[in-house]
Amino acid sequence: MDPNTFLDDALVQGERLWGLAAGWLLSPAAWSQFALLIIAYFAAVYTSRKLRPLLDRLLTPPAAQDSYVARMRRFVALFLPLLLPLLAYVFTGVGESVTRSIFGSGAVIAFGKRLFLFLAVRILVKEIISDPIMKVLGRYILVPVAALYAFGLLEAVMDYLDATVVPLGNLSFSVLFAIRFVLVAGAIFWLGRWSNDQSSQFIKKQEDMRPAMRELIAKTLEIGIFGIAFLLVMNIMGISLTSLAVLTGVIGVGLGFGLQKIASNFISGVILLLEGQATVGDYVELDGGEAGTIIKMTARATILETYDGRWIVVPNEDFITTRVVNYSDSGSANRYEAPFSVSYDTDINKVPDIIEAAVAKHPGVLTTPFPPDCELRRFGESGVEFAVEFWVEGIDDGKNKFTSDVLFLIWNALKAEGITIPYPHRVVELKTPLPEQPA
Repeated sequence: MDPNTFLDDALVQGERLWGLAAGWLLSPAAWSQFALLIIAYFAAVYTSRKLRPLLDRLLTPPAAQDSYVARMRRFVALFLPLLLPLLAYVFTGVGESVTRSIFGSGAVIAFGKRLFLFLAVRILVKEIISDPIMKVLGRYILVPVAALYAFGLLEAVMDYLDATVVPLGNLSFSVLFAIRFVLVAGAIFWLGRWSNDQSSQFIKKQEDMRPAMRELIAKTLEIGIFGIAFLLVMNIMGISLTSLAVLTGVIGVGLGFGLQKIASNFISGVILLLEGQATVGDYVELDGGEAGTIIKMTARATILETYDGRWIVVPNEDFITTRVVNYSDSGSANRYEAPFSVSYDTDINKVPDIIEAAVAKHPGVLTTPFPPDCELRRFGESGVEFAVEFWVEGIDDGKNKFTSDVLFLIWNALKAEGITIPYPHRVVELKTPLPEQPA
């Protein structure tokens, strides 16, 4: 459609609206409809003030409740700001039926009804929708559409947008088709993301399942949900999936050349989740020196968090093709040792019993698979060297200070028994006597 034609049509519509407004001002039927609009609005205000506190109490569960029913009640409560404009819309609809039965027309009150619907849409976008993407779609598409509908211009604008064709190579589509596609795709994928979040939360609460299996099921559901959402968008918009064959072929060629690593990392991630050899919460160390706690496993990479707060993104393929040391696999314990020494004038036969009893008092030291074991290591230059081996659940780093605590216990136990911890001594022999100093 030519822009000049659209402008001429807009001017005609403006003149028609101006004539309609002038007719309303001089028509008794129009004034009666204005009166009914005012009555409907104040009736909606009065009813809303009476119903809002009651609905607030019914739809607001205690803060401690987190059941599905409680969450559904909180979700419905989000839409309470729409109560006033929707009540006004309903009451105005009743008034419209009355005026049409009496006067045979209800253009004024129908306009008021559409105006209340516009206010409801504006409140929905401004106060209720919190998702950033949906908020942008609502602000720049949904609200303008509601405004055009309220003033009776929606059909003319839609005809103009449908006639405006955008060429894209061998393809062409109208602006209206593009807007519809964005709206439908945005709504469906938002619903898919919400469904995925709910299902992921439910799966992660199933503590009877292995963490790796929970991650695998969550990822499978995510792929399935968004795959269905994509097919729904294509079907609703009337796009044949056979027309995507060329695009699929291009993607296949890309996988064969430039996306090999991405495909390899994706498959490696699936293998990791299936085997469960490394999962979220494990502390791992790779051949390349990367070490940290697994905090997230994605389709492409695994994210490690070090004890100094840094994140390391490790491709999933590295967990398959290189050596990985897992310090915190489920049900395992780790062994550490704390070295110390005593002086040569100590009765070393008493030392193991003293140290083992002291270390066993630590709440984090395990008795299985083995209790604390104090061993004589060697006779050093300055003292007799020992080491106590102990088993703990967890890693001796970050929040855990097992070795430090055990060394404190060793120090205090030796001091209580009067055993000294030696320090290096050196004997210096002077073969040439020092010169005598004059008196």
